[in-house]
Amino acid sequence: MAKDASVTRHALVTGGSSGIGFETARGLKAHFDVVGIVGRNAKRLASAAEDLHIGGGRIETFQADFSSLADVRRLAGDVKARFDSLSVLVNNAGVWHRDRILTQDGYEETFAVNHLAHFLLTNELRELLVAGAPSRVLNVSSSMHARPKSLNWDDLMFEEDWRGFRAYSHSKLANVLFSNELARRWKDHGVTSNALNPGNVRSQITRNNVLLNALHRSPLARLVIMSEADGARTSVRLATAPEVAATTGAYFDRARERPPSKAARDPVAAKRLWEVSEALIEAALG
Repeated sequence: MAKDASVTRHALVTGGSSGIGFETARGLKAHFDVVGIVGRNAKRLASAAEDLHIGGGRIETFQADFSSLADVRRLAGDVKARFDSLSVLVNNAGVWHRDRILTQDGYEETFAVNHLAHFLLTNELRELLVAGAPSRVLNVSSSMHARPKSLNWDDLMFEEDWRGFRAYSHSKLANVLFSNELARRWKDHGVTSNALNPGNVRSQITRNNVLLNALHRSPLARLVIMSEADGARTSVRLATAPEVAATTGAYFDRARERPPSKAARDPVAAKRLWEVSEALIEAALG
C-alpha cells in the first residue's frame, strides 16, 4: 500500500500481543507509519513491542480487558488521544472457553469478547476511521461460523445448553454478520469492512482445552495445521493489497473471497444483531 508522505498512517490490531495478532502486526509494520497493538497483559504487551521494534517501525501499545465494555470504551479514548486517524483496524482478539464464564457486565464472555467488544470499539473509533479514509476494518472470524443455522436469538448468552464450541461458533457467526452490516452502514464514508477465516492455525485460543492444546502443539499437528505467521497472511493482505481496497461486505477464506454461510448472508439477521448489540451495550454502560 503506497504511503502519502504528508500523512501519518496508523493501523491497530486487537489481540496483538501474541498469536495471529502479533504476526499480523509484524506484517503490517512495512506498510504503516505506526502500528498499535492491544492486549490484556502488560508484560506480554511490552515483550511483544520489544520484539516488533526489531528491524524498525513505530509500535504503540494499548492495554485493555475486552471482557469489560467500560474498559473497551476507555481503550477507544486512549487510541483517540494518540492517533488522529486510523487506516486499518483489525478486530482479531478472541477467546474460547470450556466452561461458561460471565463478564462483570453479566454477559457470556465468548460473545462479549469476540463480538460485543469489537462492535463497541469499532463504533467508538468511527471518527478516526473516517479521518483515515479510505480505511479498512477487518473482522477475524472462523470457518466455524458456518456451523449454526442462525444466531441463538432466544438465548444469546447460552444460559441453557452450554457448550463451548457452540458458543464460539455463534460468536464467529456474529463476526461475519457484524462485518456485513458495518459495510452496509458505512459504505458512503470511505470505510470498507470485510470478514475472514485465517485458516486452521496453531493459535493460543485453545489454551483452555488441555486436549485440543496438546493436539495443536503436537509434532503431527505441525505438519497439517498452519503456523500463526501463516494464519496472519490473510489479514495482512486484506489490510494492504490495492486490489481489495474497494472490496467491502465480503468474506475471505484464507486468501480467497468466498461466500460465507447462508446464515451469515442474512441481512435481516445482521440488522437485528446490530440493534441488539446497541441495546446490550446501552444496558451495560448507560
